[in-house]
Amino acid sequence: MSDVYLQLDKLTLAYGDTVAVKDLDLSIAKGELVALLGPSGCGKTTTMRSIAGLLAPASGRINLDGADITRVSANKRAVGLVFQSYALFPHLTVYENVAFGLRLKGINGQTLDSRVNAGIKSVGLSSFASRKPAELSGGQQQRVALARSMVMEPKVLLLDEPLSNLDARLRLEMRAELQRVQKETGVTMIFVTHDQAEALALADRIVVMLNGGIEQIGTPEEIYNKPVSAFVADFVGFENVFKLQNGRLVTPNGAIELSLPAPQAAGLAWRPSSVALGSGPFQGAVRGTSFAGNTREYLLDTPLGRVKAEVDASLPPHEIGASLSFDLPLAAAATLTRFG
Repeated sequence: MSDVYLQLDKLTLAYGDTVAVKDLDLSIAKGELVALLGPSGCGKTTTMRSIAGLLAPASGRINLDGADITRVSANKRAVGLVFQSYALFPHLTVYENVAFGLRLKGINGQTLDSRVNAGIKSVGLSSFASRKPAELSGGQQQRVALARSMVMEPKVLLLDEPLSNLDARLRLEMRAELQRVQKETGVTMIFVTHDQAEALALADRIVVMLNGGIEQIGTPEEIYNKPVSAFVADFVGFENVFKLQNGRLVTPNGAIELSLPAPQAAGLAWRPSSVALGSGPFQGAVRGTSFAGNTREYLLDTPLGRVKAEVDASLPPHEIGASLSFDLPLAAAATLTRFG
């Protein structure tokens, strides 16, 4: 990356004797919006805590804007942090919550008033400045927490599962709000999430983590369309994942030939929507079916193991136990370079 702003260099993080992150290398450009994506325990929150200065590395370095901040205390890092729980002061108004950090820095008077009002306005809450957190919705409280961090003018803003406490409708609204604020201010933003849809919708780049390491880094399109490992494929919706051995699919019933020669790869993966149902060389029995609005999903028992298929809901439904032909088109498969 040509314009490295935040650099994690061989970062190892541990809790006592338990290593949570091992030799992690990550470069982030100024103004990027990056998602750390992965299941619980993969190391994403631990990595975020180390960037914030809340966890000292066992080894490695953290560089921000050309300076080594590895041993710099959290309050001197110019790194903002928005907690999952918002951490607002219930007895203070929106204005005073946003002003709190600035007051601690000795800022007051017209400068304080100007920065606080600008911060509240940037998240669309100017008419709520005199309200207290209990008088706000969850989405509004999240925006107050965002404004409180933004007025401190951080070089990097960290968000820990920022939308997990919101209902589905509010999550969509806050996605748009976060994108707007980030693009208008140009702040470098890193958010931690286990929600694939959230990462795909928000991030410029996604860092998929597993077992304290990085599985794949890429744009949302790259992660979604071209997963490199079986884990990433499964995590982003390729629910039919197979290991390849000598050009054959490895299944519970042994190696099975495809209708066309397989590519040189560690594995292949298909989304349910890519399974061609109704014709093909394979046979399966319908074990389960579910209506999902515009689509209908089928779970098939097959010689390959369980296969999940998805078709247009306007098509005539198949009953439980029905025998169906299907194919796994190679043109629709993701080619995996790693399987384990």
